[in-house]
Amino acid sequence: MHRALILAFALLTIALPAAAQPTVYPAVSGKAEARTLTIYSSLDAPLNAPMIAAFQAENPDVAVVYEDMLTGGIYDRIVEETDAGRPTADVAFSSAMDLQVKLANDGYAQESDLAMSAQWPRWANWRNTAYALTFEPAVFVYNKKAFADAPPPQTRGEFIAYLRDHPEAVSGRVGTYDIERAGVGFLFLARDQDQYSDVWTLVEAMGDAGVKLYSTTSAILERVGDGRFILGYNILGSYAADWATRNPDLGIVLPKDYTTVMSRIGLVPKAASAPDLGRKYLEFMMSARGQAVLAQDMHIAAINPQVSGPNTMAAMRAEADAPLSPVPVGPGLMVYLDQVKRMRLIDRWNMALRGQ
Repeated sequence: MHRALILAFALLTIALPAAAQPTVYPAVSGKAEARTLTIYSSLDAPLNAPMIAAFQAENPDVAVVYEDMLTGGIYDRIVEETDAGRPTADVAFSSAMDLQVKLANDGYAQESDLAMSAQWPRWANWRNTAYALTFEPAVFVYNKKAFADAPPPQTRGEFIAYLRDHPEAVSGRVGTYDIERAGVGFLFLARDQDQYSDVWTLVEAMGDAGVKLYSTTSAILERVGDGRFILGYNILGSYAADWATRNPDLGIVLPKDYTTVMSRIGLVPKAASAPDLGRKYLEFMMSARGQAVLAQDMHIAAINPQVSGPNTMAAMRAEADAPLSPVPVGPGLMVYLDQVKRMRLIDRWNMALRGQ
C-alpha cells in the first residue's frame, strides 16, 4: 500500500436529517473590535478545527463562524442569500465539485487573485475563482484474507475477469456506491464513462455478482474489512486509507489503468460580507502552511505543488504505479447537473446492473 495514501483521510459529507448549529471561534486576541469571517463547509467542524486554529494564529484579530452543512445546502443557501440581496459566506468549501463550479459559472463567486494563483495546477484553478484544494483518489478495496493466495485485481479489466471467473466467491460480496444517492459515486462513474470504453461491461459484471449498493463509504469499508465482502469498487481512497490503518485485513489498490482523483473546491462568494477575509482564508488554505495543516493535522491529501512529504499530491504521483487522473475544475463538471443527462446515465447504470 502506498505510504502517501495510508496517511490520507477525509470524511465525505453524507446526508443527515438536521443541520448543525454554527461553531464560533472567538478572536484569539480577545479584542472587542475583532472582524468576523464566515465559512460554509461540507467538512465537519471538528475535522476542520486545526485549519481554523492555524489561521487564527496568524490572524489573531479575526473571529470565525463555521457552518458545516450538506453540499446541496451550501449551494442553495448561497444562491438564496445572494438573490435576496443579503450577505452570504465569505468562503465556501465543498466536496460537491459540480455545485461549486456552478456557483462560479453562474456568477455567484468572485475572482480571487491570490499569491498561489499562478502556481496552482491549471486543472485545479478555474479563472482564479474556483480552486481545487485536495487530492483524493478513487480506489479498489479488498479483504486481504480473501486474496491470501493470489493478488487482487489491479485494473478494471482484471476486476471484470475476477468477477466472471469466481462467481461463487463474489456472489453478494461486492460493494460500490449507489450513484443515485452518493454524489461521489455518480462523479466517479461519470469519469469512468469518459475514460473506460468497457465501463458498462464492468457494471454488468458487478450486477451479475449481486453487487450491493450504498450511499456511504463506511458501509462498504466495514463489510470489506470484516470479510462479508471481498471487493469494493470506486471507493474514496482517503477514507479507505484511514480504515486500513485500524483494520489490517482491509487492502487498497490504486487501479493501474487509471486512477480518478476528486477534490474539494474553495471559493469566495460574490455576496460575501467580508470578501477580503474570505480571500485571506482561501489564500491561507492554499499556502504551504495551510496545506501542511491539511495533510498533517486534518489527514487530507494536499495539492500545493510546493508541499512535499507524505499525504501530498507530489508524493502520490511519485509513488503511484498508475496514471493519476484528477477531475478538472471547470464547466465540464456541470454536464450531469442537467437532469435529462443525469437520468440517462442513471437509467443506463440500472439497465447494466440488470444485464440489459
